[in-house]
Amino acid sequence: MLNILTPAHLDPTHSPLSNELFSIGPITVYMYSFMILLGVLGALLMGLKEGEKLGIKKDYIIDGLIIILPLAIIGTRIYYVIFEWDRYRGDWLRIFNLTEGGLAIHGGFIVAVIAAYIYTRVRKLDIYKVLDLIAPGFLIGQILGRWGNFFNQEAHGGVIGGMANGSANLSLDEQYEFLSGTLRIPDFIVNNMYFSGDFGMNYYHPTFLYESLWNLLGLTVILVLRRMPFVRSGDLIGVYLVWYSVGRFFIEFMRTDALFIGDTGLRTAQFISIIMILAGVFVFIANRKFFPRKRYVDVLQEDSVE
Repeated sequence: MLNILTPAHLDPTHSPLSNELFSIGPITVYMYSFMILLGVLGALLMGLKEGEKLGIKKDYIIDGLIIILPLAIIGTRIYYVIFEWDRYRGDWLRIFNLTEGGLAIHGGFIVAVIAAYIYTRVRKLDIYKVLDLIAPGFLIGQILGRWGNFFNQEAHGGVIGGMANGSANLSLDEQYEFLSGTLRIPDFIVNNMYFSGDFGMNYYHPTFLYESLWNLLGLTVILVLRRMPFVRSGDLIGVYLVWYSVGRFFIEFMRTDALFIGDTGLRTAQFISIIMILAGVFVFIANRKFFPRKRYVDVLQEDSVE
């Protein structure tokens, strides 16, 4: 007979992985912020290496990061607060309390692109080259940032196997078997997806993992494409817009913490994803028809910094 309270494989003393990296006195560093920092560092290192080949000085890249990153973080918060306004109405101080979560990637992307455009105008840089650097950088940040969600046990999907009449369709052991046996997800991930969520103590879909893996594949695609002769300068941001948005659109169906546009029942992430996909397609067309751009490989050869 299957255990209806605790999966047979799971130690009754099981507790979720700590979301704290370390503490020094009153200061605590959380895994979420650490993973975000790793993502930023990874994006910076890749940007510095490729930027040199595109003729963009390292100082310009570092200065841009110092300016744009804080603005992007503010953008993620503003975006979230706008679509969750009822939560903050009458208690504005909660807006500044980031310890309770509440950041939205789309808000950060929108602000980052606007800030990057202004920065390139001031520095007299080619916006297309900068966007080509931002595209893989965003994916790196999102790949690692989603693991911060993992440690916080957030950004997850619904109960494995679904619900019917307030009860899970599958037993806990069957839920575990689907994740571990069918999907072959490592136990340290599976065990951390067993918690008391919106539908009680169950295993929940690790949508953070699905999105992280989708973005990892997208990063690989971009790294391969940017050396292909048919890719134009400026195309990579279009690839990012389409790739990330397609994955996010479908994964969003599984999320239980989606933001909605008022009372419309329309998920904001899916609405924005559609706009981003259309924008990405427009970038491909514009780079060939309206504002013809050189091939990316030719730009690399012309502008490499000695």
